[in-house]
Amino acid sequence: MKTKLTFAIALTVASAGFAQTERTDTASTRDLEEIVIKAHKVIHKADMDVYHPSQSAIDNAKNGVQLLSNLMIPSISVSEALGTISSSGQAVQVRINGREASVDQVRNLLPSTIKRVEWIQNPGLRYNGANTVLNFIVANPEVGGSLMLYTTQALNMAWGQYNPSAKFNFGKSQIEVGGGYKLTENLKVYRDYTETFTTPDGKSMTRKETPIGGDVDNSIGNVWASYNYIKPDTTVVVVEARGTLWPQNKTTYLGLMSSEFSHQDLLLTEASGSKGSRPSLSAYWEQHFPKKQTLVVDFRTQYYAGRTFSDYIEENPDTYERVTDIHTNIRDRNQLYAIETNYIKNWSKSRFTAGVSYTANRNRSTYENLGNQVFHQRQDKVYFFAEYFQRINKFTVTAGIGAQYTDFLFRETDLGSSSWNVRPQATLTYRINQKHNLLLNFTSWQSTPSLAETNPTPQQIDGFQWRIGNPNLKTANSYMLTLRYNFQLPRVYGQFGVRAFISPNAITPFFEWQGDKLVNTYENSKGLKNLSFFLSPQIEIVPDWLTLSGYIEWRTERMKGTGYRLTNSDWYGYGSLQVMHWGFTLSAQYVRAQRNLWGENISWGEDMNLIDLRYNYKQWGFSAGCLLPFGKYDRGSINLSKWNTSVSHTHTAFRMPYISINYNFQWGRQKRKANKLINVGGDADKSTAGGR
Repeated sequence: MKTKLTFAIALTVASAGFAQTERTDTASTRDLEEIVIKAHKVIHKADMDVYHPSQSAIDNAKNGVQLLSNLMIPSISVSEALGTISSSGQAVQVRINGREASVDQVRNLLPSTIKRVEWIQNPGLRYNGANTVLNFIVANPEVGGSLMLYTTQALNMAWGQYNPSAKFNFGKSQIEVGGGYKLTENLKVYRDYTETFTTPDGKSMTRKETPIGGDVDNSIGNVWASYNYIKPDTTVVVVEARGTLWPQNKTTYLGLMSSEFSHQDLLLTEASGSKGSRPSLSAYWEQHFPKKQTLVVDFRTQYYAGRTFSDYIEENPDTYERVTDIHTNIRDRNQLYAIETNYIKNWSKSRFTAGVSYTANRNRSTYENLGNQVFHQRQDKVYFFAEYFQRINKFTVTAGIGAQYTDFLFRETDLGSSSWNVRPQATLTYRINQKHNLLLNFTSWQSTPSLAETNPTPQQIDGFQWRIGNPNLKTANSYMLTLRYNFQLPRVYGQFGVRAFISPNAITPFFEWQGDKLVNTYENSKGLKNLSFFLSPQIEIVPDWLTLSGYIEWRTERMKGTGYRLTNSDWYGYGSLQVMHWGFTLSAQYVRAQRNLWGENISWGEDMNLIDLRYNYKQWGFSAGCLLPFGKYDRGSINLSKWNTSVSHTHTAFRMPYISINYNFQWGRQKRKANKLINVGGDADKSTAGGR
């Protein structure tokens, strides 16, 4: 797995993917007759948990993200300040009425229009490999409209988020326009880095980087406009245009590099980043037919134009003579075309779904540092699936199978590969009684090699390290078996579970010597196996007033590849305490990041903590808080290759106080956005420039 250094305070993580969820109230639909377990806040169904917001949760929220935070779903970590929604350390695929959405769009939802939130932890084959899905079901369409504004600004640095949106309703039609801008400029960071290289003849060399400084720039802007047409019981049409701009995404580290083979320290400058734009256009059509039949078609096209770069410079600190001077500059012009069609047939106690999708990537990369050499990659993916759901007394069963064909080719070298992969999946749910149930889920998915992993163009990293992609990579398979036990006790509900995961041919990086060059390349490894135990409770200490929610997971894993066999055991946790009273909401959060083993590398994200005090008055909402009020920021990795052993820590030394303002103005009755039963997926590829 590529380790991508993501500075949590600098980045807004948007979740996207494939999903299908329950239809909106705007078109006729009949829920399957299921036995459900009712609780004060949650209903456990066979394929999802359904949360109905309490009145206090609605009253103490000014947007959809705040409402989700108020629900305190145990296994979900929500940060409005950072604009993130995650579960078990992974991004959650977010939907609004079944339609793919960003965290910004969830923030633009009016809490009073959110009727329920569907939390799907075992998505079926129609979700095409999604880890988890969070679906917001909002109000019926009427006339009127709304205007929403949200802004967050740090008080001691150039960091903030700004999101306006407006909706206008005209009978069966709705027009929505919105946008967002995340400001991140010149955030100070520093890095500790130590690495030891060992050659095949047993010689070794250790280099140590002592930090001098560093900074992060990562501003992101996006705009969107959509038109929805809904003819109840018959037709839904959605057309959406979206654009995303990265004006500058850059991380720079400054340090003194010392080596046991050099009598003088060298001044090191290492920088990497990208900038570009990604416009997209999507169109959706949903048609209902007699006898509870539905046909759905979704189309997306996307274009990415941008540059990726990396710089590695070693200088004599006295004379500023450059000892090493390496630059990689890649210009991308990449395209995506994707289409998906689903057929859905419902009966009173069962459901059948079948579908097919096609995704095409056409990539053109110009290596400006190699005399403007041009490389073309073509990648095609076709996916078929069929899935059946059935309720039998206290049992519910879902079973299906998918098949994926992947083919990619580099035009200039005529290198590439193709493969067929089968994707079985099944879920069995048993209702013990009204407060307890068991769920056993088996799922599988495929991971397609990326442009960066397959591109054979050599990229120099430093004086003797190189990165070269492997065009012979095959699509990797993953399989997961999960047993969950849902329980409800007075003022306590939650979930306990065990999960087993295997990826027998996972695509991972590894090191090898090629002459006097240490090459970082990629392979279909001999596999990753892990076993984890998890507990996610919610405790209503004082109902609708004081709530404690959390998630804790312990995992042990083993990874095998060319020349290595590694193990890792660690725990990950998240906790949130929330107090709501008299219009005020006080929140405190703590997250301990996962320590993930992938290939020969153990990496971890941000150990985050924050406090936030919020107050809502009429159309206005105000909050003040602080990111990292306690402890020290640390994100890093440990490389365990016998050829390159390294330890990297990225730190910051600041506390970030901030203020936020929400404003909601609405007129008439709100119109709910059109529901999408499917979402064709994919993004136009981006190249990756070399870096340590």
